[in-house]
Amino acid sequence: MKLIFEESREGRGCSILPPCDVPEVSLGEYERKQELHLPELAETDISRHYTKLANRTHGVNNGFYPLGSCTMKYNPKVNEEIASLKGFTGIHPLQPEHTVQGCLKVLKLAEELLCEITGMDGMSFQPAAGAHGEFTGMLLIKAYHESRNDTKRTKMIVPDSAHGTNPASAAMAGFTVVNVPSGSDGCVDLEKLREAVGDDTAGLMLTNPNTVGLFDKNILEITEIIHKAGGLCYYDGANLNAVMGLVRPGDMGFDVIHLNLHKTFSTPHGGGGPGSGPCGCKDFLIPFLPGKRAEGEEVLSLVGSEKSIGNVKAFYGNFLVVVKALSYILTLGREGIPEAAKNAVLNANYMMYHLKDLYDMAYDEICMHEFVMDLGRLKKETGASAMDVAKALLDYGIHPPTMYFPLIVHEALMVEPTETESRETLDEAIQAFREIYETATKNAEELHQCPKTTTIGRPDEVKAARHPVLRAEL
Repeated sequence: MKLIFEESREGRGCSILPPCDVPEVSLGEYERKQELHLPELAETDISRHYTKLANRTHGVNNGFYPLGSCTMKYNPKVNEEIASLKGFTGIHPLQPEHTVQGCLKVLKLAEELLCEITGMDGMSFQPAAGAHGEFTGMLLIKAYHESRNDTKRTKMIVPDSAHGTNPASAAMAGFTVVNVPSGSDGCVDLEKLREAVGDDTAGLMLTNPNTVGLFDKNILEITEIIHKAGGLCYYDGANLNAVMGLVRPGDMGFDVIHLNLHKTFSTPHGGGGPGSGPCGCKDFLIPFLPGKRAEGEEVLSLVGSEKSIGNVKAFYGNFLVVVKALSYILTLGREGIPEAAKNAVLNANYMMYHLKDLYDMAYDEICMHEFVMDLGRLKKETGASAMDVAKALLDYGIHPPTMYFPLIVHEALMVEPTETESRETLDEAIQAFREIYETATKNAEELHQCPKTTTIGRPDEVKAARHPVLRAEL
C-alpha cells in the first residue's frame, strides 16, 4: 500500500473544508516562509486511502481480541452517542461554573459511583491514562509522607509479577523500587515481603487479581504488613474488570488506586487514546489530589486544596471519556456491574478448561479474568514458541494474546477473553488454539512461517527496534 504522499499528484484537490467565514489576519513575521507540504488528492483518493487503512486495522469490532491484562472489550455505542451531545462537546474548560453545571454534575456523579465501586473517598479525573494514574498515586504517597516529615521512606515494594509500568512509575516519583518474588502459588511470598519492609518503606504497589489471573488469598495480610510498617498500599486498577461490584480495593486495605476507564468501564481503548486513569484515595489523602474536584449540592463549584500535588494535566482530564464511563455505569447499574465481572471470570475459566488438556497452564487452578499458558514444554518438544502460536492466530482472524508476560513465565501467553464475547466466539478461538497445537506437534516449521494471510508477514522485529525507519524518503 502506498503512502498518501506517494498517491499525491500536483494540481489535484477537493473542497472538503468550507470557505473561511471570519476575517483573515496576517501573522507577520510568524507566517511560514514556504508553502505547507501537504499531499494533493481528489476526494475519491482520500476516501479510498483511509478506507484501505481502516480495512487493515484489527479491533474488537473486527474479531476476537484476547489481549491479556488489557481488557479489550466491546464498547457500547450508546456511550459514544451520549458523549456526542452538544452540551458536552460544545463547552470550554474556562467557562464560568454556572454555565456548565451539567458537566460538573457528571464529574461529581462519576466520582461518587466510582468511589462506591472501589471503596475510596475521593477521586481526581486529571490523569490521562493508567500509567499516568499510577504516577499520580505515587506522588500522593510521597506527599503524604513528606507532610509528616517522614522523609526516610524512600522505598516502594513491587512484586515481580507487576505490570511493567509499576516500577517505572515508582522510579519516576523518586522512589527506590524493591522487587518481591512470587511464591510457587503465583501470589506474593509473605516471608519475602516481611523481609523487605522496614522504616524506609513508603508503600506497596499491587493489583488484585494479580497479573497471572489469581486473586491473592493473603491480600488482607499483605496490606496489614505494609500498614504496620508505616507504608501505604497502592492498587493498580488494571484488573478491576474481574471484581468490580463484588470486591472493593478499599476493603482490601488499599489507600490509593488508579482506574483504567478505557479498560474496565468500556471507553475506547487503543488507537492512541484518549484514555483516562483517574486516581482515587482514602479520605486522609484527598487534600493531596491534583487539580480541582466538583463539590456542592444544588450548585456545584470546582474546589482545590492548598496541599494538592498540583496539576498533572490541564484542566479536568479527558472529560468526554468520563462521560462515556458514566454512561456505561448507569446503563449496567448495581446489578449489571457485578454481572459483567462474573461473566468475565466465567469466560476465562471456560477457555482455560477447554485448553488445559493440551496446553500447560502456568497455574492450573480456577482463575479470575485471565489465565496464563506456559509453552515451555511445547517449545522444548516441538520447537514451536509462544511467538509462533501468537503469529499463527493471526491467520485465524484472532488478535494474539499478550506474549512473554508476566516475566515470571518464560514462554507465556496471557489470555483475557472478557465478558463481551459469546460462547460461539470462545469455541472458535478454542478450536484455533487446538489446531495450532496439532500443527506444532506435526510440523512446527509451518508455524515458523506464520502469519501467511496478513498484509505483512513476520517482520524482523529486532532490526525494526534497533534501526527504526521513522519517516519515508520520498
